[in-house]
Amino acid sequence: MRLLLVEDDPMIGASVQDGLRQEGHSVDWVRDGAAAEAAVALGVHEMILLDLGLPRRSGLDLLASLRRRGVTLPVLVITARDSVADRVKGLDAGADDYLVKPFDLDELSARIRALKRREAGRASPLIVHGALTLDPATHAVTLDGRPVTLSGREFALLRALLEKPGAPLSRAQLEERLYGWDEEIESNAVEVYIHALRRKLGADWIRNVRGVGYLIPEQP
Repeated sequence: MRLLLVEDDPMIGASVQDGLRQEGHSVDWVRDGAAAEAAVALGVHEMILLDLGLPRRSGLDLLASLRRRGVTLPVLVITARDSVADRVKGLDAGADDYLVKPFDLDELSARIRALKRREAGRASPLIVHGALTLDPATHAVTLDGRPVTLSGREFALLRALLEKPGAPLSRAQLEERLYGWDEEIESNAVEVYIHALRRKLGADWIRNVRGVGYLIPEQP
């Protein structure tokens, strides 16, 4: 999942970015509210992790502005402001969840997964498509009940395609899901991961739509 982290504390920002990347997420990190607004405008992120005490523009003001403009990205507030009044303000401004610092990275990851499930309209923590099952919490994949070993990026690509079976994603869209701003993208990276997934799952699981991109069939 491609996440936008908005955090001005360098130690917290670096720790969260590194930890979430180890979980398989792509994380872009900005350090103030104005930079966050510019990043959201790019339209490449799937969720925002937002501190409230930011320079140049407060997180609360940014959040309210995004919601007024109709931006529907899930927003998870991460802040040291722990009073009930602060939580109410954050949620009423449009936050989908609120996590008080200091927090455990495992809890942050679980809340990210829960928000993604809610956005997708799923109650189950598992993603099931025919004989294929993905567990976002453990990165476990099974096909016909048998475990399939995937790399972090293979898992991320498969998950992206499974979010909307039957809907193709272009190479550029898949690259946006897999890589952050400061990560180098090899010219044929997507094709390499697609080839690996087809080899492990079977060629029919991922189809190429000529001139458009790749998809997983709606009916497996």
